[in-house]
Amino acid sequence: MKRVIVIGGGAAGMMAAVAASENGNSVCLIEKNEKLGKKLFITGKGRCNVTNAGDGASFFENVCTNGKFLYSAFYGFDNRAVMSFLEQARCPLKTERGERVFPVSDHSSDVIAAFQRELGRLGVEVRLGTAGKELRTKDGRIEGVLLQDGELLGADSVIVCTGGMSYPSTGSTGDGYDFAGRTGHAVTKLRPVLVSFRAAEEWCRRLMGLSLKNVSLRLDCGGRTVYEGFGEMLFTHFGISGPLVLTASSYYVPGRETQVFIDLKPAISLEQLDKRLLRDFEEAKNRQFKNALGNLFPAKLIPVMTELSGIAAEKKVNEITRQERRGFAERIKKLPLTVTGTGGFEEAIVTRGGISVKDVNPSTMESRKVKGLYFAGEVLDLDALTGGFNLQIAWSTGHLAGSAAGKE
Repeated sequence: MKRVIVIGGGAAGMMAAVAASENGNSVCLIEKNEKLGKKLFITGKGRCNVTNAGDGASFFENVCTNGKFLYSAFYGFDNRAVMSFLEQARCPLKTERGERVFPVSDHSSDVIAAFQRELGRLGVEVRLGTAGKELRTKDGRIEGVLLQDGELLGADSVIVCTGGMSYPSTGSTGDGYDFAGRTGHAVTKLRPVLVSFRAAEEWCRRLMGLSLKNVSLRLDCGGRTVYEGFGEMLFTHFGISGPLVLTASSYYVPGRETQVFIDLKPAISLEQLDKRLLRDFEEAKNRQFKNALGNLFPAKLIPVMTELSGIAAEKKVNEITRQERRGFAERIKKLPLTVTGTGGFEEAIVTRGGISVKDVNPSTMESRKVKGLYFAGEVLDLDALTGGFNLQIAWSTGHLAGSAAGKE
């Protein structure tokens, strides 16, 4: 029987503890928070998008960093395995738009409760309010974990599942990077992704709280288009956010001149939009320009679009020239914003960067530097787009690490 210690009671850690215990091993899961799954609890606005029901090709298309590293982990415990595991643990699931999988209850707490039941059934020792201080090694092999209170826990295997830097209020404060660095592992540059954009334009802040659906967005970094997408976005007091923007942030390149271009009417061409404006203006030819846009935009957006059009707000519609109308149509199809940066780790969904996958065996998640030491989840240099893919990375790597640690 092996003695396995798992550090971190999030998605990867709970899955690793379950997998490590299945061969009758003695498993201890330590978590510095007062409860398990603190970050999991707020995932998906509290609904918990546990995985994505698409096929393997779809999964790898949505992994942004080091996708090839995940082949063994994913195909060893894929999205179907995750769904089966949760269903058998009495957490029924449903699949929504975009193949996103959620608990039927829409409560992330039900996912956490399913894991708690499994951990209890398998006899895993769960120690809450227990923080690791450092890893203890000898002659290139793990020996145990020194806790913050000075207690030393001996182990045959240790699995580090401490998460990244995103949402530090949930306990993701980079502990695992420190553990890894002290034991000779490289940690790549860290930055927040799946995060909002800061924008330079003052008018953007005047639209705070306005949500736009069915718009398209183009992201240009250094004069090159790096992302184009369609969906929903939100104006904030500092810039823009929402699902479309979060996805775009995964393609953002810090330090390069960056612009966003929003197409407010992506369903029609520029020519079709110009013809629509002509019809709308004909019907409202005696009104002032600012009062003739009610059929085009939400009320909050009208003053801003009037201002950005370059057409005087009080100008009679029948006095607007063809050139002015055409220019207005072009602005609607290509509304520019200057990106000055992104939000920080406190609001980012995931962390880009982490323990270098070059130092980890992809077939086992074991360290190439320290025998018996494993890593799983967001602490590794792995990240994906929204839609359940990041949690799938946590489940797959956690399961592989736990299985390998238990068999080693």
